[in-house]
Amino acid sequence: MAELKIISMDEVQSKEVNWLWYPYIPYGKITIIQGDPGEGKTTLALRLAALLSKGEALPYDDTEREPVKIIYQTAEDGLEDTIKPRLESAEADCTQIKVIDESEAALSMLDERIEKAIIEVGARVVILDPIQAYVGANINMNNANEVRNVMAQLGRIAEKYDCAILLVGHMNKGSGNKSSYRGLGSIDFQASARSVLIVGRIKDNPQVRVMVQDKSSLAPEGEAIAFELDKENGFSWLGHYDISVDDLLSGIPKEKKSEQAEKLILEYLSKGKYPQKELVKKAQAMGISKRVLDEAKKALNVQSVKEGSQWYWQLPEKKSEIFQDCNIAKTDTLATLQSSFFGK
Repeated sequence: MAELKIISMDEVQSKEVNWLWYPYIPYGKITIIQGDPGEGKTTLALRLAALLSKGEALPYDDTEREPVKIIYQTAEDGLEDTIKPRLESAEADCTQIKVIDESEAALSMLDERIEKAIIEVGARVVILDPIQAYVGANINMNNANEVRNVMAQLGRIAEKYDCAILLVGHMNKGSGNKSSYRGLGSIDFQASARSVLIVGRIKDNPQVRVMVQDKSSLAPEGEAIAFELDKENGFSWLGHYDISVDDLLSGIPKEKKSEQAEKLILEYLSKGKYPQKELVKKAQAMGISKRVLDEAKKALNVQSVKEGSQWYWQLPEKKSEIFQDCNIAKTDTLATLQSSFFGK
């Protein structure tokens, strides 16, 4: 039995979080990058590794940095025919990227070789791709206690060496579930990570992939970032992209959600004011986020009215204003989409 030790908070020294990529990837912590198979999460991890290996700036981050040493472990792709060509395509400095030899024994998160390699290489970043392959043969991924122990030990290594550990993971096929419950295995994987990034493709424009921050425990959530995978032009960063995690995973484009939200508002407010809480509930049941609903409210000039302790929404007195605004919106669809998708 462990000896009882009490920590007094007045003796704890406060410290700031160091960032590899603010606010997406902190040093000294675990970050998860997950998505459905083939959506681009490994490509994203390799592109970030390539930039870090050369000391170049990460997307939308002006932080000056020296080249970073990286340990990259993959159990799904060949080093010679997949990983090395991708790194070369990204113009990575491959002298900065190391791999622990698994030819004689497979690696796991609890393997002491990870800590030894961090020390020997001086690595500031460790990437394990995918989580499922490195959790360990004797660990039940669905057992919360076992997963929590593995993640806690890996977290201690990250903190001890101020190293950013990135776990790349697949998601399950539960399309109706919340994003936090779509990671394979116990939810304790996501709970133990300080940042969770989800990568998915835009269903009506499959060349475009988007990284959305689903969890950020140490800073405000960052904006979604889009990149393109094109057979002819290769990889390119596109800019900030206005989409929620749920919309990305559901495959419904933002403009379709906006249309649904406007129809919902007009349906329930056409006969008079309607309770805001009830309308929000109906929207959520349709997979429409509060953000999109508020945007539709603004577009339709919907007014908020408080009666007693309850807020109501109601349409403006001149209903013609609504249809005039809707016509303008339709005319400006292309410009609106370009602005919302790729930023100003």
